[in-house]
Amino acid sequence: MKRKIITTGDGSKTIQIEDWDEQYHSKHGAVQEAYHVFIGHGLRLFQNRKVHLLEIGFGTGLNALITLHEAVGQNLQIDYVGVEAFPVSMEEVNQLDYCEQLGFEGLEQMFQKMHSCPWGEVISITTDFSLLKQKKDFKQIDQQDLFNLIYFDAFGARVQPELWTEEIFLKMYQALAIDGVLVTYAAKGSVRRAMQAVGFTVERWPGPPGKREMLRAIKTS
Repeated sequence: MKRKIITTGDGSKTIQIEDWDEQYHSKHGAVQEAYHVFIGHGLRLFQNRKVHLLEIGFGTGLNALITLHEAVGQNLQIDYVGVEAFPVSMEEVNQLDYCEQLGFEGLEQMFQKMHSCPWGEVISITTDFSLLKQKKDFKQIDQQDLFNLIYFDAFGARVQPELWTEEIFLKMYQALAIDGVLVTYAAKGSVRRAMQAVGFTVERWPGPPGKREMLRAIKTS
């Protein structure tokens, strides 16, 4: 499918899949969405500890980059697993230019390493941030009671409804440890009901620019 780099509402860039009229991040602001949903309502719940983190849709690596930056201030040790079926190219990564956009010039080498490192191997990006990229379908996730936090950043249900089903959310529930948290930009009633059906306690929160609400789900037992 044809892809192109576009500029979103906050000046940061993302990839658009033209055939679907779908973007990797919100067209209202890629960086704003990442901070609001995944950092503000996810990562910042954790401080001064080790966090096992799973990202569903590693994509451009924006969430991983911001997580790396944020972890220093929160004294976190991060084991980051990013699952992606269709990796972006290094040419696209360079065009997105996230480190300059965010003022993270000192992290550029680490961001490049995130994208260039081998798939299927645990790589130390820093002494406190390891990355394991897995190139596979989300239905192949089979970890049990491991993760403290899941960034659920799949393409929207409008274009890939099969990623927002009870089957997928049961895998997410099983992959989380007790008191583990899943955050997503989505807020559809069907998504919330699918989460609740597999056992999640689901909270509605104000959404990022362009969205009224988002969801946070917790595995309480």
